[in-house]
Amino acid sequence: MHGEAADGTTSVTRVTGARWVVAWDPENGGHVYQTGAEVVFADGVLTHVGPGYAGPPPARTIDAAGCLIMPGLADIHTHLFSEPMNKGMWDEVGSPRLYNTSLYEYLPILRPDAEGTRAAYGVALAELALSGVTTVCDLALPSEGWLDLLGASGLRVCIAPMFRSGRWLTRNGHSVEYEWDVAAGQRGLEQALAEIEAAQRHPSGRLFGMLCPAQVDTCTAELLQDAHAEAVARDLRFHTHAALQSLSEFHEITRRTGMTPIEWLDDLGVLTERTIVGHGIFLDDHPWTHWHSPGSDMRRLAERGATVAHCPTVFARRGIALNHFGRYVQAGVNMGIGTDVYPHNMLDEMRLVSYLARVVAENPRDTRAADVFQAATVGGAKALGRTDIGRLAPGCKADFVLVDCAHPAMRPCRDPVQSLIYSAGDRAVRQVFVGGREIVRDGRALTIDYAAAAAALEEAQGRALAQIRQLDWAGRGPEAIAPPTFPGL
Repeated sequence: MHGEAADGTTSVTRVTGARWVVAWDPENGGHVYQTGAEVVFADGVLTHVGPGYAGPPPARTIDAAGCLIMPGLADIHTHLFSEPMNKGMWDEVGSPRLYNTSLYEYLPILRPDAEGTRAAYGVALAELALSGVTTVCDLALPSEGWLDLLGASGLRVCIAPMFRSGRWLTRNGHSVEYEWDVAAGQRGLEQALAEIEAAQRHPSGRLFGMLCPAQVDTCTAELLQDAHAEAVARDLRFHTHAALQSLSEFHEITRRTGMTPIEWLDDLGVLTERTIVGHGIFLDDHPWTHWHSPGSDMRRLAERGATVAHCPTVFARRGIALNHFGRYVQAGVNMGIGTDVYPHNMLDEMRLVSYLARVVAENPRDTRAADVFQAATVGGAKALGRTDIGRLAPGCKADFVLVDCAHPAMRPCRDPVQSLIYSAGDRAVRQVFVGGREIVRDGRALTIDYAAAAAALEEAQGRALAQIRQLDWAGRGPEAIAPPTFPGL
C-alpha cells in the first residue's frame, strides 16, 4: 500500500507551498479557497488539509509552489472501449430522418477489434488523467483483460458492464426496430454481477462497480426491476441511458407505455437515490417533446434523489442541448458530468457545460463555475455513493490535482478555478495523484503510453473502416457516410 514504510509504520507525505487549495468546508457543505494551506496524506488517505500542520514529520515532501491543489474530478459517464475510435467519423454525422442522432444508423457499423479496444482504453484513460480525472465510470462491454487495463491505469474506476433484453437497428435510416432476446438480458445481468465481484477483488484496490441495464428502451420492465433489486441488495449504484439524445427513444417509450421514460422508470420503482440517468435531456417539459405533463419529470428526478449524468459534447455536435443545466440544479436535481465521447477531456466538457447552459437559458448568470465544479466533484461522488472522493478533507482518498498557476494560459490568475475551466484547460494540469500515487507528472501520463495507444488506435480504425460497407444497411463506404472536410483527402 502506498505510504507504508519498510518497517511497517505509516509514512507521511506533505504537499506544501501551494498558492491556493480548494478545501472542503464541512460547516457550509461546499468547496472554499484556502491560502497558506497544506495537504498531508498517509496510506493513500488525507490526514490534514489546511494551515498549521502539526502531525508526524513527513517522510516525503512534494513542492506545490505556485500551484492550485484541487480535488480530483469524477467522470460519471464514459464508454472507454469504443468512443476514441470514432474520431474523424461521427463529428458531423447524424441520421437526418432520426432526429439527427448517430445511435441507430452509424454507431453499430464502426466496430473495434480486440487490439482496437485495448488502444481505445489507452487513449481514453490517458486523456482522462491528463485532464484531472481521478475517478471514472466505464459503461462497457466487457473484454478480455479489461479489468487489468483499468487497474494498471492508476485511476479509480467504477465498472458498469452493460446488458439489455434487445438491440436496436434500422434497415432504412428512418425507423428504429428492436430485436428481443429476453433470456440474454437476464444472462447479461448475471455476467455483470460476476464482473463486478471480480472488480472488487482486483489487486489494484481501486475498482468497484455498478449495475447498468443499457438503455431504457432496450430493457424489459422485469430486467430493469431485477437489476435495481440486485443493486439494493448489494449496495450498488444503478445507471441507465434514459430520456437521452434522440426523440426516437422518447416516442418509443410513450408509445409502449403512455408514459415518458422518466415517468416509466419511476412507475417501475427504479428511479431512486441510487439511480443515475444517463443524459436525461428529453423530459416532458423539453421544448421538443410537447408532452402533456410539463414539469412532472423534473419533479420526479429531484424528489427521488436521482442523478443526471450530463455530457454536452455529443449532443452539441448534433444541435441538441439540455434545457438547461442551471434549471436542473435549481430544481434540486443532483448533477454529475461525463465525457461520453471523444475527446475524453473533462475540463473541456466542463467549459461546454457552462457555455451551453448560458446560451440555452439566455442568461449568462444562470450557471457559474462553482456549479460546474460542484457537479464534476461532489455531484459525481454523490452519484456513486461516495463521500471519500470529490473533496479535500481528512479521511478522504488522496485523490488530488496540482494545477500550475504560473502557466501562461492561467495568467492573470485572479480566480484559479475560473482560469482553469474557461482558459487553460488541461494545459495547466501539472500532477495528478490517485490514492497518493502520482499518475501524471509535468503534463505526461506515467501509467499509459499515450502516443503508442493513439498510433495503435489509428491502425485499428483503418481495419474497422474497411468493414463499414458490409455492415451499413445501404452498403455505403466511409467517404459516402462521412465526407472529408475538403476534397482530396
